Amino acid sequence: MGEWLLRMHEASRKRTYIGTFVVSVGSSMSSARIWHVCDGEQQMERVETLTGAPRSTFRRNEQVLTFFPDSRVAVSERRESFGLFPNLLQSGDASIARFYSLRPAGHERVAGFETDVIQLRPRDKLRFAYQVWTEKKTGLVVKLQTLNFEGQVLEQAAFSDLQLDAPVSMARLSQMMGNTEGYLVETPDLVKTTAVAEGWALKAPVPGFQPMSCYRRPGASAAEGRHDNTLQWIFSDGLATVSLFLEDFDSRRHSQPGAQALGATHTLTRRLGDWWLTVVGEVPQQTLLTFAQALERRK
Repeated sequence: MGEWLLRMHEASRKRTYIGTFVVSVGSSMSSARIWHVCDGEQQMERVETLTGAPRSTFRRNEQVLTFFPDSRVAVSERRESFGLFPNLLQSGDASIARFYSLRPAGHERVAGFETDVIQLRPRDKLRFAYQVWTEKKTGLVVKLQTLNFEGQVLEQAAFSDLQLDAPVSMARLSQMMGNTEGYLVETPDLVKTTAVAEGWALKAPVPGFQPMSCYRRPGASAAEGRHDNTLQWIFSDGLATVSLFLEDFDSRRHSQPGAQALGATHTLTRRLGDWWLTVVGEVPQQTLLTFAQALERRK
């Protein structure tokens, strides 16, 4: 299993390709065009939305610049690529096998390519199952389904067309990324910190989920609608991610606690003393509740 996971992880990082991918969540569908290039350790990609409001996102390693043509705003930030299709894995870490079992499920053609189909089944109720289609020669993920405990598809992402080893120019993408003329460039304040330094901890770990990073956002971004003084603590089990957002409680903005679901993404909100907690992740609602119940203030 570890060898297959590592091959899939490396393919998403090191292959050069151009493709159109389509994401289906419930009755809604969206699509985008992606250009991805790798030169040594340098990765770069451009993602252009084809549905909804126009948006162009450029990524150079962890540096991300998103253009919003309608508002003429560009948002510059550093961001890890947790769970971004086709970068399914946070890493090629074989410890994923502790929480998921792998089973071959045949072969199919996707976007004109022969693929191997693999099922990743959770060993507990804290995570969803996945069905993954990888291109036979390269291991690149070309289709992905997230399934609930009954085997129903919660959401799906797939390339509708794909060109491997495409002539993508890193220099050209860099030039496009750097052309911000006519745009107001916003750089949201993002301070790397730790949960301990901010006075937060989990009374007990949530099995399989490791803390990946923690950020404080002392500023607000008009394009994203983020509020002041928000702390984001990010966890991952190698496949799924969960984010804990903590901000000052404000009775004008924060209503009753609740829970929502959209496809595989679940959200839970509740008041925690003087703070408002929002937990978001591609996991069952029970997992979010486990995080919320484990979170405690240490200072």
